[in-house]
Amino acid sequence: MDIIQFIAESPLLFLILTAFFSLFIGSFLNVVIYRLPRMMEQSWSEECRVYLGLKPHTELEKLNLYLPFSHCPHCKKNIRPWHNIPLLSYLFLKGRCAYCHANISIRYPLVEALTCVASVYVAWRFGFTWQTLAALAFTWICICLTFIDLDYHLLPDQLTLFLLWIGLFASLFTVFATSHDAIIGAIAGYLIFAITQWVFGWLTGKTGMGQGDFKFLAALGGFLGWQQLPLVILLASISGVIFAFTHMIIKRNFKSVPLPFGPYLAVAGWIALVWGQEIMQYYLEFI
Repeated sequence: MDIIQFIAESPLLFLILTAFFSLFIGSFLNVVIYRLPRMMEQSWSEECRVYLGLKPHTELEKLNLYLPFSHCPHCKKNIRPWHNIPLLSYLFLKGRCAYCHANISIRYPLVEALTCVASVYVAWRFGFTWQTLAALAFTWICICLTFIDLDYHLLPDQLTLFLLWIGLFASLFTVFATSHDAIIGAIAGYLIFAITQWVFGWLTGKTGMGQGDFKFLAALGGFLGWQQLPLVILLASISGVIFAFTHMIIKRNFKSVPLPFGPYLAVAGWIALVWGQEIMQYYLEFI
């Protein structure tokens, strides 16, 4: 019996391996969340300098997803491997740097824990199948997009378009949707928000949402199929309204405040991925 067959026939072992692996994926997602926007800012800055005929920066630190090595943002010392174990190192170090004792953001273990819990649930929900592999990629990208949008009001093309291409490729094998439904979903997802923004801008002269939201909804439509788009939009809109109203009440600020829509799309898309069929079936039976 080979190892793959052994894991396939041992659901508990599969979940344990998923939990272990996803913790390290969560650690990597923290790197993506922190560095990708900064990498984009560096790239935009250099492109602007080239366009303006200025010399490129020579003192900029080389920044990508693997260099420089993980280090404390306060004392700049490299983090030892045993200080970088997901969740455990944070607890062992009591949330502080091992060298300068500066506070470590609670965001890091939260992302790791969220990635682990969501990944294990996906593995339990879909089992040892290709659906789980695709759903895990979907989950991890949505987590990155959620936190980047919360921090920067930005949905990077590197992630939204990557999610779109994964969804379209998976549709060739009808993992979650057929190619026909996925292509229509991608087109419809983009046009729904693009047309909505055009009408809103024509009526008010303001920008209601960014093009990143267009691409994100297109990716969700390409991954899940056009049938899930009404559910995604409904769930994202309801959660967005509830959060915005709650935010205004807590802050006692009833002025118009720009809020990122990406996190609501991510949550709604994940709900549609995991429970979409059941929700739609229940709704059809109800009416």
